Amino acid sequence: MLQITKRTAIPLSEIELSAVRSQGAGGQNVNKVATAIHLRFDINASSLSPLYKDRLLKLGDSRITKDGIIVIKAQQYRTQEQNKEDALTRLQALIKSVTITPKKRKPTKPSKSAKKKRLDRKNKRSQIKALRGNIRE
Repeated sequence: MLQITKRTAIPLSEIELSAVRSQGAGGQNVNKVATAIHLRFDINASSLSPLYKDRLLKLGDSRITKDGIIVIKAQQYRTQEQNKEDALTRLQALIKSVTITPKKRKPTKPSKSAKKKRLDRKNKRSQIKALRGNIRE
């Protein structure tokens, strides 16, 4: 089980992990050993709540395909096990980001004293600037 929150968890059977060869430089090891991990997670077929599914699908994340599949490639580490942990941690962080509900904004307006102070400062500033001009007789 991949624990997301106290109440939410994903069974590992819903997460598809496959080992592939890493990209980039790495000498002979990179050509022989499949250490990178491709993680695929189908949002629509998962056991997540409909609210979380909807929020995930509305995310503008490049890791989520049009079909609603999260694709994560982990190849930062030299071992397959570390890359697997990294991919699962990144999936967990992505899903955890949609579980937090943003607070509603309470509309506020400035107090009367704040408005008065602002206007007083503006008047004082305009008087200072007016004194800089040419003196007329």
